[in-house]
Amino acid sequence: MLYKNSRNSQLVVPNNTKATYNRRTFVARKSLLLPAGENLFQRVKKQSLAAQQAGIELIKLSIGQPSGPAIEEACSATAIAVMSREENMHEYQDNDCPGVPNFAKRFVQAHVKTDLKLLDGTVEYLPIPGIKPMLHVLVEALGTWESGRTARVFTMTKPGYPTPADACKPIKGIKQVHLPMDPACGFLFNIHDAEIQALGELAEGDMIMLNFPHNPTGIVATDLFLPYLCAYCAKKGVRIFNDAAYSILSHTHNAATLTDVASRFPCLNWIEAFSASKAGNFTGWRVGAMVGSPEFIGDIKRIKGNTDSGFTAFSAAGILHLFENHRDKIEAVRELYDSRIKLVIRNLIDCGMRLAVEPEAGFFLLFNCPKKAFGQEINDAEQFNALMIQNTGIVGVPFGKWIRYAICAADVHALRDEIRRAFEKAEVSY
Repeated sequence: MLYKNSRNSQLVVPNNTKATYNRRTFVARKSLLLPAGENLFQRVKKQSLAAQQAGIELIKLSIGQPSGPAIEEACSATAIAVMSREENMHEYQDNDCPGVPNFAKRFVQAHVKTDLKLLDGTVEYLPIPGIKPMLHVLVEALGTWESGRTARVFTMTKPGYPTPADACKPIKGIKQVHLPMDPACGFLFNIHDAEIQALGELAEGDMIMLNFPHNPTGIVATDLFLPYLCAYCAKKGVRIFNDAAYSILSHTHNAATLTDVASRFPCLNWIEAFSASKAGNFTGWRVGAMVGSPEFIGDIKRIKGNTDSGFTAFSAAGILHLFENHRDKIEAVRELYDSRIKLVIRNLIDCGMRLAVEPEAGFFLLFNCPKKAFGQEINDAEQFNALMIQNTGIVGVPFGKWIRYAICAADVHALRDEIRRAFEKAEVSY
């Protein structure tokens, strides 16, 4: 029996009724999700923790997060902004950034070669709280959940960071497809590949989710590859999205952004997203921006506007100050990663490891998984990674037939001898 408490008018259950409770009275608590495998990165963390508890000193080449404090100039500008008495610096920013006018356009301009003034009236911009939270919104913007139709989303996730594929799973009417990334072609894909064509012609409402520069291969898109893809998608009515989180860290002049190419195709429905996270230690600041065709951006704005209130304006102010006034600081970070990449590649190749593809951006290295290590036959990269953790303390991330190492958190110059000895001990062979 329920009684009303006169003091606060809340309904309460008298203590003497608790004795009558039993398991048969109530529905048992349970998960409403189907059983699923453990997250790859959580498995690696669990293996690493077990090794640490066993007294093994780890060298974490698994973490794709820059270490150290955020770049000082950005911190100083953010401190000034957070002390501002202007209300628009502290209010909801929603789908704009009143605290930092024209933030999205200015941030995108810092990443692309095209003079964005030339695109006025043909593209729109959107500030975003990082790229990851927007991936499911991009898929929802295909409208299958309200139209009842189906659509396919093609992702660069085999090998690849799994989040784009995971973003597709909960959304009604979406079929996610891994693009056939061919190691023989530098992990690029051919849109006319038989594996794609067997699924039927791509059509209006489908989407290709690119990730250039790519995680984990470090490959970049070029002005040869992107026009071919844009022309095909414009003809078919297929949307294109590019996650360009690592574009600021390109180590080659051959890299092209989707923005620089897509603007040549007036009928193309496209979006490109840029993030501040990789330029320094800004992963927790959650600041980025999108640019794209007005129709696609409009669809994103509708869904995003109904589900979030925007990012933090004072973080955006600090980030933009850095990108517009201290580009040399970002370039120093890029040069550091470039030198680390070359050092690790050289040492690991000397120890018998085989590079899967030459990285041209970012801070990731992808190697073919050895067939033999520590005198054992190796079935896959997950087994190899576990053996490396147990026997040497080297932590990577397995991607099926490949293993990824990151050089942004560990000082690989200081650890070069330890890393070399670890791979010499493994005695890998193919």
